[in-house]
Amino acid sequence: MNDSAPAAIDADVLIIGAGPSGLFASYYAGLRGLSVVLLDSLTQPGGQLMALYPDKPIYDVAGLPEVMGSALAASLTTQAELAHPTWLLGEQSVELLTAAPDCGESNGATRRFAVVTDRGRRITAGGVIIAAGIGSFQTRRLSCAEGYLDRGVQYTLRNIGSYVDVDVAIVGGGDSAVDWANMLCPVARSVTLIHRRRTLTAHPKSVNQLQRSGARVILDSEVVAMHGDNWLEAITVRTGDARETVKTQAVIAALGHIANLGPLLKWGLRVEGRQIVVDSTMATNISGVFAVGDVTTYPGKVRIMAVGFGEAATAVNNLAAQLNPGQPIFPGHSTELMAPATAREG
Repeated sequence: MNDSAPAAIDADVLIIGAGPSGLFASYYAGLRGLSVVLLDSLTQPGGQLMALYPDKPIYDVAGLPEVMGSALAASLTTQAELAHPTWLLGEQSVELLTAAPDCGESNGATRRFAVVTDRGRRITAGGVIIAAGIGSFQTRRLSCAEGYLDRGVQYTLRNIGSYVDVDVAIVGGGDSAVDWANMLCPVARSVTLIHRRRTLTAHPKSVNQLQRSGARVILDSEVVAMHGDNWLEAITVRTGDARETVKTQAVIAALGHIANLGPLLKWGLRVEGRQIVVDSTMATNISGVFAVGDVTTYPGKVRIMAVGFGEAATAVNNLAAQLNPGQPIFPGHSTELMAPATAREG
């Protein structure tokens, strides 16, 4: 990967976000013969797959009945590399400029963009694809757990083998919490799931699996204290006025994340909630700026990775037609596109 790019960079397309949708957009842009800059505030590609869920199985990718998050991220990264993108990792987009004086016009495009990063780097591109996922995110913390971080407390599941014959407590009731409980039941000595609400919000199929697993589920409760000298040994769970001590050597706090689109909110994009509004071509209200994946919203939006991959191809094809007037939006099937791409490799 090239993460030592010069201070100023010029490309056909800037992709903001190196998560699943952004990585696939990079690959597809390469098929369309576009030069790519791939920018992400995280220090490694893969987005949430690597930052939060590397050891979580993924079930909604076509052709892969089950794939681990880290394996999928690695495959998508390898695929994205076929476009030979300029990688800018650990760097965040800050300012969007249009028709900048030193950008000029290029290849019939109506205008070009200059994006300035938090390092002062200037990226000039004919178009921008925002694949920022949920934006920058911070893990919601469990206040009583901070003293035991890395001494029994984690905020994501990594290395399932390390939980063999361990009493595990999982705090949370969403998809991640329930999925991790189901994954750990076959290997851990015991699994206890504690959720502050009266019902779990995970997918019904996962909840049904949990109910059959033998895990203990404590609802309408919260963890209020942790105990142990050099390592976590137990937690205190409060349910109403009652308190209970639960033996555990490992706590995984799956409390979700605080997401923020950050500087993107100042770009003049039309935003609803935390999502960027797009049309059927994945275009935003700024001509030449597209958005794909979880960061987008439109009527009927389904937030699964498979949809994000299709959105990435749609955005790239429509942007390619804008950059090269006269070129078709649909360029042909992938086998036809790969022939010229392979020729360029040679």
